[in-house]
Amino acid sequence: MTIFVTGIAGFIGSNFALNWINESDEEIIGIDKLTYAGNIENLSKIEGNKRFKFFKGDICDSLQVSKLFDKYKPRVVIHFAAESHVDRSISGPDEFIQTNIVGTFNLLKCSNKFFTTLDGNEKENFRFLHVSTDEVYGTLTSTELPFSEEHPYKPNSPYSASKASSDHLVRSWNHTYGLPTLTTNCSNNYGPFQFPEKLIPLCILNALEGKELPLYGDGLQIRDWLYVGDHCDGIKKVIEKGIIGQTYNIGGENEMTNLQIVNILCEILDKLKPRNDKNSYKSQISFIKDRPGHDRRYAINSKKITNTLNWRPKESFLSGIQKTVEWYLSNEQWISNVKLKSQ
Repeated sequence: MTIFVTGIAGFIGSNFALNWINESDEEIIGIDKLTYAGNIENLSKIEGNKRFKFFKGDICDSLQVSKLFDKYKPRVVIHFAAESHVDRSISGPDEFIQTNIVGTFNLLKCSNKFFTTLDGNEKENFRFLHVSTDEVYGTLTSTELPFSEEHPYKPNSPYSASKASSDHLVRSWNHTYGLPTLTTNCSNNYGPFQFPEKLIPLCILNALEGKELPLYGDGLQIRDWLYVGDHCDGIKKVIEKGIIGQTYNIGGENEMTNLQIVNILCEILDKLKPRNDKNSYKSQISFIKDRPGHDRRYAINSKKITNTLNWRPKESFLSGIQKTVEWYLSNEQWISNVKLKSQ
């Protein structure tokens, strides 16, 4: 049996692949365009594994995707591939529309074409799982209840609008064509292999290099933080037990302000790798002009996946962030290679 994973060399996709190979006997076929955030080095631990095959390619390429489906006949498609950085979507939304909307549309077409060739147990067991974000729901005030799966969509950035569009496409392919789809909407992920443009790895690396730790506005924007390993476990639960056509929110149960996050990072670094002058890394925190349309708060209600699929995060934020900082401190070569690639 084969699992087909898009965006497999990205942050969450590579963590999922490493996790799957360690815990399953099934083969993984992965495709990735290897843009700036796709890093084949993330998969070095399973390179050469007979159950893993990687293909450089674009999900917008119908011919390549269809050929891979026909050859490897996956039982599950897990769709991670996406442009995901809000700042980049503001300065250059084109790639977000192309990858997140057109790419998902093309993948759905190819998946459905393949699905119609199946019969019996193969058809009954086939699944298409679309990995999305809590940002499609918009923003919350400090007193509003966390996002549930029934929360209306109110995307506020080109990124979240493109992901909302892809969510609707997935839903429509289930309703109209009968493609057995599942959707997950997750909160902010953190952990190993995250490209250093996102808050946590950016601040870790900037701290070590003596640079400013930039926070937008007053730094009091609130996010729910989910350790990437817990997210991968949640996705596996949805694949195994999720009800076709349903959406499952996956959250970390860790609402914190960006300023709190950076202060905790500084405190961990102060202990693990203190500055030469013995001052705290907190002295490097700076506040910069807020970005346009910056959402104030995201929060996830994960009761559905907890109550129906028996999933809940294993890591607290403190345990997960400790592991994350230790990983970055222990992987200087990976960091150096990523910096060279991004130049």
